[in-house]
Amino acid sequence: MEAFVAVFVTFMLLGSAAGSECTNSIYQSHTVRHKLLTSNNETWKKEMMSHYHLTPTDDSAWADLLPRKFLSEQHQHEWGMMYRKIKNMGASNAPQGLLKEVPLQDVRLQEGTIHGRAQQTNLEYLLMLDVDRLLWSFRKTAGLPTPGRPYEGKDSWEDPNSELRGHFVGHYLSASALMWATTQNDSMKEKMSAVVAGLSACQEKIGTGYLSAFPTEFFDRIEELKYAWAPYYTIHKILAGLLDQHTIAGNPQALEMVTRMVDYFYNRVMNVITKYTIHRHYQSMNEETGGMNDVLYRLYSITGDSKHLLLAHLFDKPCFLGLLAVQANEITGLHTNTHIPIVIGAQMRYETTGDPLYKEIGTFFMDIVNSSHSFATGGTSFGEFWGDPKRMAEAFRSAENEESCTTYNMLKVSRHLFRWTKEVSYADYYERALTNGVLSIQRGTDPGVMIYMLPLGPGVSKAKSYHSWGRPFEVFWCCYGTGIESFSKLGDSIYFEEEGNDPSLYIIQYISSSFNWKSGKILLNQTVVPAASWDPYLRVTFTFSPDEKTSTLSTLNLRIPSWTRLDGAKGILNAETLSLPTPGNFLSVTRQWNAGDKLTLQLPITIRTEALKDDRPEYASLQATLYGPYLLAGHTDDERDIKAGHTDNLRGIKAGGNADWITPVPASYNNQLVSFSQDFGNSTIVITNSKLSLAMQNLPESGTDLALHATFRLLPTESSSELSTLSDSIGKPVMLEPFDLPGMNVIHKGADQPLVIGDSSNGGASSVFLVVPGLDGRKETISLESQSNKGCYVYSGMSSGAGVKLSCNSGSEVSFNQATSFVAGKGLRQYDPISFVAKGVNRTFLLEPLFNFRDEFYTVYFDIQG
Repeated sequence: MEAFVAVFVTFMLLGSAAGSECTNSIYQSHTVRHKLLTSNNETWKKEMMSHYHLTPTDDSAWADLLPRKFLSEQHQHEWGMMYRKIKNMGASNAPQGLLKEVPLQDVRLQEGTIHGRAQQTNLEYLLMLDVDRLLWSFRKTAGLPTPGRPYEGKDSWEDPNSELRGHFVGHYLSASALMWATTQNDSMKEKMSAVVAGLSACQEKIGTGYLSAFPTEFFDRIEELKYAWAPYYTIHKILAGLLDQHTIAGNPQALEMVTRMVDYFYNRVMNVITKYTIHRHYQSMNEETGGMNDVLYRLYSITGDSKHLLLAHLFDKPCFLGLLAVQANEITGLHTNTHIPIVIGAQMRYETTGDPLYKEIGTFFMDIVNSSHSFATGGTSFGEFWGDPKRMAEAFRSAENEESCTTYNMLKVSRHLFRWTKEVSYADYYERALTNGVLSIQRGTDPGVMIYMLPLGPGVSKAKSYHSWGRPFEVFWCCYGTGIESFSKLGDSIYFEEEGNDPSLYIIQYISSSFNWKSGKILLNQTVVPAASWDPYLRVTFTFSPDEKTSTLSTLNLRIPSWTRLDGAKGILNAETLSLPTPGNFLSVTRQWNAGDKLTLQLPITIRTEALKDDRPEYASLQATLYGPYLLAGHTDDERDIKAGHTDNLRGIKAGGNADWITPVPASYNNQLVSFSQDFGNSTIVITNSKLSLAMQNLPESGTDLALHATFRLLPTESSSELSTLSDSIGKPVMLEPFDLPGMNVIHKGADQPLVIGDSSNGGASSVFLVVPGLDGRKETISLESQSNKGCYVYSGMSSGAGVKLSCNSGSEVSFNQATSFVAGKGLRQYDPISFVAKGVNRTFLLEPLFNFRDEFYTVYFDIQG
C-alpha cells in the first residue's frame, strides 16, 4: 500500500505540473479587472467573460478517478478527504530551532534616518484616513447607517461599486497594528480601535459571522463558477488585519471576529464539497484568494482548532504547489501576486505542521525566482505576471515592470527562509529588496503618495508610467495596501532571537534603531552612519544598557554581507580587534555585556555590476550598478551606453572610486549647486535646461524633473579657488554645469545668441562667466557676465517660456538690468550622499540610488561594454 501511495502521489504531482495555467482567467490582472468592471462597453465585457475558464488540479484528477455510479455524495466527500490524508502522510510536529521574531513593540527606529522618515511619512498618511469613510461600504452591506461618504471615484478600488472594496481596510488594520506597535502613537491606537469596533457592529448586524464590504452574493457567483473579482482575496485581507489587531495590538475582540468569520466560511466550503465534490471546491477557488491558507495556518497556531487547519489545507493551491513540489520551473504566465501568497501559506504550513515537503517548496520557489525571474531590486514580475525564465528584457516593452505587492510578499518568503536556515544570502536578499523595492515606491515625504508598478526600463519615470503616482484618497490599489504595511514594519526584520540556554541574537539589517532585548536583559542601540559615495564604508556602532541585575552571557551574531570584502574591514569591541569571518557569514561575539561596551563595524562598500537575467547574447551587456545594497539609477531618458575601462577622471571629480569608469561625487559639491530665479508679476521663474537650450520656466515643485533641470553647479575655473558657499563665487570666473549632465556646461555663441548646453572641452572661453553683483542694484541678486564678451550678460525674457541668451546693453537700462539680475539660491535639487558619475560613450551620467528618484527620468540597466 505504501508503495502504491508513493507512486500515486508522484503521478498526481506530475499530472498537476502538466498545465502551467493555474489561475483561471486571461484577465487576472487587477488593472484589467478594474477597467472591465467600470467599462460601459458591454461587447468587450461579454467577449472577456467568454474566456473565463478553469484548469484541473491534482485534486480534481483524483476526484475523476471516483467510481461515481457506485458511491453516494457522502462517499465522494470521504474520497476527497482520503486524498488530503494521502498528501499529508509523513507530516510531523512543528519544526524546532527556528529563529524567533522579536516583538515589534521592542524595536524603535531612529528619527531622521531614511527608514525613520519613511515610517513617519506613512504614519501621517494612516492618521489622515477617516474611520467613517473606511467603514462606509461595510456599514452599507450590513444595513447600518452610513455617516460621511465613501472613498469613491472611478479609479478607487474602495468605491462602493468596486468588487474589491474592503481590501484596503483589511490592510489598514494590519498596518495600523504594526505602526502602533513600533511607535506607540496614541492617535493610531484610537483610530484603529474605532475601525475594529465599527466592523464588529457590522458583523453583529449581519448575524451569521460574515463580514465584508460586499454581499455574500459574490461567493454565490464563484461557487456557481461565475465571475466575481477575487472575493476571497479581500476576505484574506480582513482576516489578516483582524488577526494582527489581536496578535500585535492585543485586541481580544478582533480574535472573536476572526473565528466567527472563519466558522462562516468553513461551513460554506464544506457545503460546496458536500453538495458537489472537492473538485468543485477547487474549481471555485481557481482564482486569486490572497493568503487565505497563510492566515488560516496562523489562526490554527493560536486556536489549535482542527477546523482551522483543514480549511487552511483547502486553500492551498495544489495545481501550483504541485509544480514546485516536483521542482518544475513552470511559473511562466502565472499571475505573480496570486501565487506568491500561496507559497507563504505553504511556508506557514511547514512551520505549523512540520511537513518537510512545504519547506522544500518554499526553498525551491525562492531559488527559481532569484535565478530566473528577478530584477536587481530583488523584485519580480512583468506588470502582474511572470514571463519566461531568463528573459527579463521582455519586461522593458512597458514601464509597468515590478509590481510593488510582489516585493512585499517576496520579503515574507525570504524572511521565513532566513528564520529556518540562518543563511546570510536570505538576509542579503531582504536588505536588497527592502532598500530598493520598498523604499523606492514612496514619493519622498509626501504622505499617501506611492506607486503601483516600479519602472525599471530605459528612460523611465515613476510619474510617467501607466499608473504613475497614486493619490492619497482616490486609488487604494492593492499596492497601496501592501505599501502601508511595508512602511509600518520597517523594524520587524532587524533582529531575530535564538532560543537556548544562553540568549543569542541575530542582527541581520543595519538600520539605526534600539532594541529592548528582554531575554538578554539588554537595551541595545544600533547607530549607522548614513552611507556616502565619498566614504565607501558601512560604519555601525552598537552600545549597550544592560539590566543592572544581569550577569547573563549572551551572543550577538552580526551579518557580514556578501557585498563587502575583508580588505579594509574592521570589527572592534572596546579596544580589542575582532577576527572577522569571510563575507556571507556571521560574526559571533559572546560576553556579559556592560554599560561601557562599544562594538563597531567598518565594512567596505563595493561597487559592482549585475547582469540582467536574460541569457540571450544581445542582452549580455545590460547591467545594473550597485553600491553595496544600493541600486543606482542614472539620470537619462535616452542614452545608456557606458564604456568600462576608461582611465581618465572627470574634471573636478576626485579619484577613489572602485572602478576607473565610475567616481564618487564629493560632499562639497552640494555647496556649489544653485538655481537662478527672477520674480515676474505674482510668480517666480527660473532658468532651466530645456533639451540642451536654456529657457525660463515657472518655479517647479520639489522632486519634479523640472526642478532637476533648474539646478546648476558652479565650477570655479581657477584651480586654487574653492566655492564652499555661494557668496564665495562673487568676483570669480565660473562655469555652469547642469545638474544631470556632468562634464557639460552652459555655452554662449556670441551676443544675442541663445545659451546652449555643450561639451566644455569644445566651449573654451565661451563657457566661462564672471559672477558680479546684480545690475539691478539689489543686495540679493547677481549677474553673470561673459568673460570673453565683456559687457554682455546672461539675459532672460522675463517671462515663462522665454529663451535665455547672451545680451549686451543696447536698450532701456532699467529693463536690461532687471532681465540680467537673478537671485542665486540654493539648488532646487541636491546630490544624494550616494552619488556617482559614470563615463559613457558619448556623455557622462549622474547616478543616484533608485529610492531617491521621484518624478525624474532614469535608467537602471546600462549597456556596459568591457
